[in-house]
Amino acid sequence: MSERYGYFMKAAGRRRRKGILAMLLCIGLISPSVVYATTTQEQLNQAQEEHRETQSQLEETEEELEGLKEAKNSLQGQLNTLNDQLSAVSANLEDLEAQIEDKEEEIRITEEELVTAKETETMQYESMKRRIKYMYERNDHVVMEALFGAGNLGEFLNMSEYVEQVSEYDRTKLEEYEQTRRSIEEKEARLNREKEELDALKEEVEAEKKKVTGYVNQTAAGISAYSGQISEAEQQALEYEARIREQEENITYLKKKLAEEQAMSKLAAQSSWRDISEITFEEGDRYLLANLIYCEAGGEPPAGQLAVGAVVINRVLSSVYPDTVVGVIYQKSQFSPAGSGRLALALAENRATASCYEAADAAMAGQTNVGSCVYFRTPIPGLTGISIGNHIFY
Repeated sequence: MSERYGYFMKAAGRRRRKGILAMLLCIGLISPSVVYATTTQEQLNQAQEEHRETQSQLEETEEELEGLKEAKNSLQGQLNTLNDQLSAVSANLEDLEAQIEDKEEEIRITEEELVTAKETETMQYESMKRRIKYMYERNDHVVMEALFGAGNLGEFLNMSEYVEQVSEYDRTKLEEYEQTRRSIEEKEARLNREKEELDALKEEVEAEKKKVTGYVNQTAAGISAYSGQISEAEQQALEYEARIREQEENITYLKKKLAEEQAMSKLAAQSSWRDISEITFEEGDRYLLANLIYCEAGGEPPAGQLAVGAVVINRVLSSVYPDTVVGVIYQKSQFSPAGSGRLALALAENRATASCYEAADAAMAGQTNVGSCVYFRTPIPGLTGISIGNHIFY
């Protein structure tokens, strides 16, 4: 077996030297259970399904993005309204502060007037108090002397009227100053009340300003958050779009490849074929073919394993494919186990079972249960061919 494996490694190494070690390391984690190859049609179906999923994700992201933008625009409108309110509140506050300054100046002037009035009132009060004291103290003598010292009745009446006028004058002056004092006190009280009201209003406006400012900050923070989410959603959408472009390119490639396979199948059927007796197998072909059968159909019944082996030999016999087992199996993008490294792992461990070797022997002897078919895959709607086990051969 070491000679056969050495032959295989020498032949295969000419076609793909790079990446085998890394692939072996990765695939070494795979269970020894059979893993079937993925055909071009299966790859196409998978790519189309992934494309549909990505397209759906893109549509969901775009819908989410639209909702985020609407929410952001709504918040922006609220922010504009709040900014207008804040401007109005600030202007109103400035007007109130100007009114407060005017009132404070009026209060200051009134307080000065009140001080002057009180000083005048105190002086007048002291003066009146002295006069009244003098009049009452000298009432028996001065007044009586003035009255009864009159030379006649006319002088007496004149003197009496004079005394009355003096008293009336004193009372009038006192009432005037008392009225002035009360007026100033009332004005001061009124201005103080107005100042208190303005101060209260100023506090209310300040509170409103803080509230509006809080709303502005909160709304701005909301807009910032939405902006971040929108940026993330837009980035996600760009990634989905890029992925969709890649998937579409891959789908186009796989469709082209499938069409080429189908065309090659028809061409092979119409081209010249050699007889099995004309084929000279190299040492190691049996070992290589048996392990490929294991990778492609290790879990299939013997008929299915023989069919896979027959496909390989049919290609060797056909004039449109390489004319050796090694050339057919390692032809670029034909048998996925050869490209993925699973075949290399199977060869390294000789995983092929006895039934796989029997199928290889039969196929190399010219036996076929699939006629001249040169492709196989899992069944899909619309594809006709020979169904054996879990594969359809065409």
